[in-house]
Amino acid sequence: MTSLNLTADDPTGASLEGQMLIAMPSIGDQRFSRSLIYVCAHSSDGAMGIIVNRRSKSLNFPDLLVQLEVVSEQDAIHLPPGVGDVQVLRGGPVETGRGFVLHSPDYHAASATLAIDKVVSLTATIDILRAMVRGSGPQKALLALGYAGWAGGQLEEEIQQNGWLTCPADETLLFDADCGSKYDRALRKLGIEPAMLVGEAGHA
Repeated sequence: MTSLNLTADDPTGASLEGQMLIAMPSIGDQRFSRSLIYVCAHSSDGAMGIIVNRRSKSLNFPDLLVQLEVVSEQDAIHLPPGVGDVQVLRGGPVETGRGFVLHSPDYHAASATLAIDKVVSLTATIDILRAMVRGSGPQKALLALGYAGWAGGQLEEEIQQNGWLTCPADETLLFDADCGSKYDRALRKLGIEPAMLVGEAGHA
């Protein structure tokens, strides 16, 4: 895990930072099928987000801590309450070997933590994992491997082509352990029943 250089400033006021992207059947990219993405940064230069509804099938958090040599195998079974249950997600197709921690704002590392909004921050250095092991990390957190990225104007174009819907983020959609229901829950926040989209798939 290395430092992430992002800025959260958008002078146009049209930023989607702190919002959720809900992939529509028309997205046309199977990598994002039924994805729910939290937008971490968005400006005229491009956008970056984390898929928050896809668990890693091969890694859990204690195993990852051992791989990164944050703890020994013996210590991995004696983690502080809740730390061993932190979700490890497949955050996106870009830089899949790189880790990003989305977390509550009660943890902040100078020059390493990006405050996205009042309830969510992003840290991409290994120090936050060490803090979590010590019991001094954030109260709520998830770790994502990789991210989704867009060039300048690309995300806006995909939204105009009905590839994505947007909805407000909340802590439940982000940190809830029930990844399998997050996509449907996000749609229902907009008053859309998921079965409606199935019927529309394949239609222009």
